[in-house]
Amino acid sequence: MNVSEAVASRRSIRRFLPRPVDRCIIERVLEKARYAPSGGNLQPWNAHVVGDDALARLCDAVARMIPQGRSGHSPEYAIYPPELEGRYAESRQQVGEAMYNALGVPREDKAGRLAQFAHNYHAFGAPLLMLVHTPRYMGPPQWADMGMWLQTVMLLLREEGLDSCAQEAWAVYQQQIRDHVAIPADHILFCGMSIGYRDAAAPVNGFEGMRVPLAACITFAGL
Repeated sequence: MNVSEAVASRRSIRRFLPRPVDRCIIERVLEKARYAPSGGNLQPWNAHVVGDDALARLCDAVARMIPQGRSGHSPEYAIYPPELEGRYAESRQQVGEAMYNALGVPREDKAGRLAQFAHNYHAFGAPLLMLVHTPRYMGPPQWADMGMWLQTVMLLLREEGLDSCAQEAWAVYQQQIRDHVAIPADHILFCGMSIGYRDAAAPVNGFEGMRVPLAACITFAGL
């Protein structure tokens, strides 16, 4: 698989097969991903890879908090800007509606939508969950580095025939996660990433998210 094929076939998978992932594959991916770009070579990414009983216990602990709604949240940061508008807000709304339409869950079915959202915290059935964290004093440039590392990991997973879903939603329950995973107190939990083999037959894995045309976000000068 070349890079273009990996980019084109990568998508946020929200239903995984109950097929285990060999640890040596993950180690091989993460070994290669060490060479992702990093400003000043800081390499600010840190991660825990959780599976089997440890993942089940973590998911159970978070699931018990979901009925509490927002009162049970302890977010590390605002996942979306409150002033989100224009094409950014439209893109977010479009992908959400496309997903729920693929699942046949109408807007008025609040319970159905909440049930689907709760699948986030079961890692969408994936056998592995990677929890990514970094020291709290790191700033936006280092968060960008983590994004480049995560993209590198996701493309290398595709090369291995694996799939993933990067999930900032895990940061909402960072306190419960810390009760089960030894993330240092002076680190911020950035995101989770579900890892496994996609269920190609699941409708939630087949919808298309809108991508804006180049003219909407790219300007050329002197070319």
